[in-house]
Amino acid sequence: MSAVRSHPKAWLVAGAAAVFVLLASGSVALGATVGAPAAAGTPASATATPTRTATPTPTPTVDPGRPVPANQGAATRVRTCSVAGLASDGRLGTLEAQVVNAKTGQVLFDRNGGKPAPTASVLKTLTSAAALATLGPDYRVSTTVVAGSTPGQIVIVGGGDVTLSRLPAGQASFYTGAPKIQDLANQVKQAMAGQQITSIVVDASLFGAPFWQPSWDEHEERVVEGSTPYMTALMVDGDRDDPTAVESPRSTDPVSRAVQYFQQYLGTNVGVSQGVAPAGARQLGAVQSQPVTTLIDQAMRVSDNTIMEELARLVAIKNGAGNTFDALNAGVLAGLKGYGIDTAGIHIADGSGLSNDNAVPPSYLTQLFIKVLNRQNGLGVVYDGLPVSGKSGTLGPGYNRFTGANSVARGAVYAKTGWIDHGYTLSGIVNAADGTPLTFAVFALGDVSDNAKQAIDTLVTGFYKCGDNLTNG
Repeated sequence: MSAVRSHPKAWLVAGAAAVFVLLASGSVALGATVGAPAAAGTPASATATPTRTATPTPTPTVDPGRPVPANQGAATRVRTCSVAGLASDGRLGTLEAQVVNAKTGQVLFDRNGGKPAPTASVLKTLTSAAALATLGPDYRVSTTVVAGSTPGQIVIVGGGDVTLSRLPAGQASFYTGAPKIQDLANQVKQAMAGQQITSIVVDASLFGAPFWQPSWDEHEERVVEGSTPYMTALMVDGDRDDPTAVESPRSTDPVSRAVQYFQQYLGTNVGVSQGVAPAGARQLGAVQSQPVTTLIDQAMRVSDNTIMEELARLVAIKNGAGNTFDALNAGVLAGLKGYGIDTAGIHIADGSGLSNDNAVPPSYLTQLFIKVLNRQNGLGVVYDGLPVSGKSGTLGPGYNRFTGANSVARGAVYAKTGWIDHGYTLSGIVNAADGTPLTFAVFALGDVSDNAKQAIDTLVTGFYKCGDNLTNG
């Protein structure tokens, strides 16, 4: 207190300043303690203060006329590699095509890709898939002989195996590992144990008539090109005149040709008649084809029509659709159902793709080949049998495919080829230059000629170069 007395004016000034500061800060302190309890031991009258209501924070309003920006999605990749010029090549006629990134499922390129159209031999891919799903990869086709209804009578029963060969032991036929009708005859002779054969009945009822698909060109396919036989349940060597050739003229009676060699190996010329095997008859002999996987592999590599017609018919029978060409649509589609791809618009007229009445959209093939690439449901056998650009099968040496500037894609395209009147096709898998796996289907339809194949190769080479940078523009 001595300091106050020594400097009274200075302390008055300082005191006034302190009061000002306390008054100025008092409102802040007061506002901060509204509603707080009085300190313990303090009289209530000493803590009573006026109650103040806090001013609410104003809520911002949005001008109704001003748009509020939405959350922005991820930027869409801009692809810049175009094949539009290649796709407009007049040699392609009316183009139907689609390309898909097999990893993402994204459609990168599309020209009428959802429109069903004739596929030519590309249809063999669908037939193979249906056979694997319906018959199973290990299924083998049997040709049997059973005892007839009278003493000494035997019945040969055709099971649909087109690979059964007439060549003797030690001679290889066109079909790999084919069973021999000679072996069947030897089994029968052993089972008969010296009993004389009195007659032969032929049961080829498994496949129903007509044995020739009405839309096929019989003179071209059976005689000139020699690619396709009458589809009977009993035949030898695909009914080829030359049992070792890829293509060879076929007869008008495959059953009689087979029975002729059967009699020869039996060493008998007894009478032959058509009939049906007795129910529960004793088996005298049987031979089996290679498994379905082997049949598919060989048929895909060389585009064999005969094996594929056999498999399609067996699929239809197994699925309860019937045993004629008319049953193939329902039978094959039933076999494809399990793959989970929409079959709307598809029509199956045969198993080989020869008919112009077949109809499959490119978009179905791009989806199926994703499963082939991933080897789902046993489809790896289809992948393994696909011709490879510039290296094997109908894309290999001797077929003039992926040559010249297109040889840059040599070894990168695994695909099934196809040709019919008014159409060239190619569908499969491209291992693109940037490492992207692509599935594709290209149909060149209408007024097209053999040079459509080179135009298709050029377009597919474009897919190879572009990879995931392929644009639909």
